[in-house]
Amino acid sequence: MINKDMIIKELVDQYPMSIRVFAKHGLRCLGCGGALFESVEQGAKMHGINVDALMEDLKELEESKEQ
Repeated sequence: MINKDMIIKELVDQYPMSIRVFAKHGLRCLGCGGALFESVEQGAKMHGINVDALMEDLKELEESKEQ
């Protein structure tokens, strides 16, 4: 289950399409070292991204994968 405490790299490994969601919200540095240890919430805050909006889109991605 996707949540804002997940490590970015782990989320991307589980849901490769999340790369598009992160890019849509302006978080494009998924290859940087921070993605290995930062949570989704930490990464969003570091880049001035609305965490709630990002999580909404990530949850939609998760729901579409389950169907």
